[in-house]
Amino acid sequence: MLHAQEAATSGDVSLGHLWQQGGWAMYPLALFSVAAFGLILYNALNIREQPLLRADVSSELNELLAQGDVEAAKAACDASPCLVANITRAGLVRANPQSYDSEVVEKAMEEASVEEIAGPFGVISYLSILATLAPMVGMLGTVSGMIKAFRNIALGGMGRPELLADNISEALITTAVGLVVGIPAMFAFFFFKSRYARLTSRVARICGDLHYTLNQAMRTKR
Repeated sequence: MLHAQEAATSGDVSLGHLWQQGGWAMYPLALFSVAAFGLILYNALNIREQPLLRADVSSELNELLAQGDVEAAKAACDASPCLVANITRAGLVRANPQSYDSEVVEKAMEEASVEEIAGPFGVISYLSILATLAPMVGMLGTVSGMIKAFRNIALGGMGRPELLADNISEALITTAVGLVVGIPAMFAFFFFKSRYARLTSRVARICGDLHYTLNQAMRTKR
């Protein structure tokens, strides 16, 4: 309390002072901020064209499938896993050169695409969860601080405003910190969601082209 009064008198507010005034809610909010920063960094490194699409792998697969070499294409997918390679491999597993069925291969690729695409998006969606939880925890801290303030008023603290200062500070600071964590997390969620949607649409087109190339090669072999 003495430190809070000294800071208020001098007009200087340090990070440690804000942490102290924020109370218990600052601990989960700090955890959320670290998690949000880690998720933003992770998505920035992984939700990109190179690690997800791998243009070099797509080109190699196109050449192998144009020759009708299913086994070599499988090996190439295993050697360089990515969205395109994993989805294509699922179709190649059901591709029988002796009795090739285009619909079976296409169905396998569609099933694999649902599973493969859902993986990275699950990581992106954690940002949405943090963006929702952080302000809620901040509001809970606000309610907690106001309850303490009204309790002090009931106990006769109206004549001593310094007794209410920490409670009111807790109520205001936790809301502010919750928004500071939640707003960037929500912005990052929509940013990476939009980027991932563009990339997955390209994945569908690339896999469709590879399926078409395989169909043409198998028809030529017959």
